[in-house]
Amino acid sequence: MTSALSIRDMVVTYDEFAALDHVNFDIGTGESFGIVGESGSGKSTLLRAVSGLASFDQGTLSVNGRPYSGRKRDKEFYRTVQMVFQDPYGSLHPRQTVDRLLLEPLVIHGFTDIETRINRALDEVGLGSGFRFRYSHQLSGGQRQRIAIARALILEPKILLLDEPTSALDASIQAEILNLLEQARRDRNLTFVMVSHDLGVISHMCERLAVMKNGKVVETVPRKALENREFSADYTRQLLVASEGFRRG
Repeated sequence: MTSALSIRDMVVTYDEFAALDHVNFDIGTGESFGIVGESGSGKSTLLRAVSGLASFDQGTLSVNGRPYSGRKRDKEFYRTVQMVFQDPYGSLHPRQTVDRLLLEPLVIHGFTDIETRINRALDEVGLGSGFRFRYSHQLSGGQRQRIAIARALILEPKILLLDEPTSALDASIQAEILNLLEQARRDRNLTFVMVSHDLGVISHMCERLAVMKNGKVVETVPRKALENREFSADYTRQLLVASEGFRRG
C-alpha cells in the first residue's frame, strides 16, 4: 500500500514545551486512520502541523511522496489536502453566504465550472440549492458542518483531515455527519485522518488508530485489535475503559 501521508520525527514546541515529540507514522492511500488521546495529548496539534496552520520545528512531512517543511504550503497541497474543523460555528465566515463560501476556493484554484460544482457539492452533503444564499447564522449546527464538508470536498482533495468533526453537534446529528463522511470516502476513495477523544467514533470510522499521550504516539493498532483487546499499552486500556464507562452512563 502506497503512503498518502508520511510523517517522520515531527516535533512541535511552544516555549520549550514539546507539543509533538518525534511523531512517526504512515497512512496508506484510501485508508481511514484515527488519532485518539486525552485533551492535551497532541492530536489537534498534529493535524494543524500537517495542514500548515502550525509550523513544525523538526522532522519531515510527505504527501503522496512530495515533501513539505515547516508551515509553507502551496496550491497543490490544498488541492490534495483539506481540513474539516471541530466547530461549525467558528469555521464559516458569518458575513458570507453559503454561495460565497463555496465560490472562494474555486476562484482561488482557477475552476471555471463553478455553477456545476457548487450545486454538486450541496447535493453531495444533502442540502439543496435553496441553501446557496443563506448565511451561516440561518443554519443549524448540523447544516453548518455539512457546508464545511462541502467546502472541503469541492476542490476534490485526496486527503481529508478531520478534527473532532462531530463533537460540537447534538448526538442525534453526529451519526448523520459520520455517515455522510463515510459515504464521501467510499465514493471518492479518500484518505481520512480523523482526530477524536471518542474511541467509539474512531473504531466505527477508522481501520487503524494511533494512541497519543503527552505529544508521543504510544502505539498504533488495527481496529480489530482494539475490538479484541489486543493492545500493549496500559494507557490504551485506560482510554477504552473510560470511553465505555462514559457510554454506559
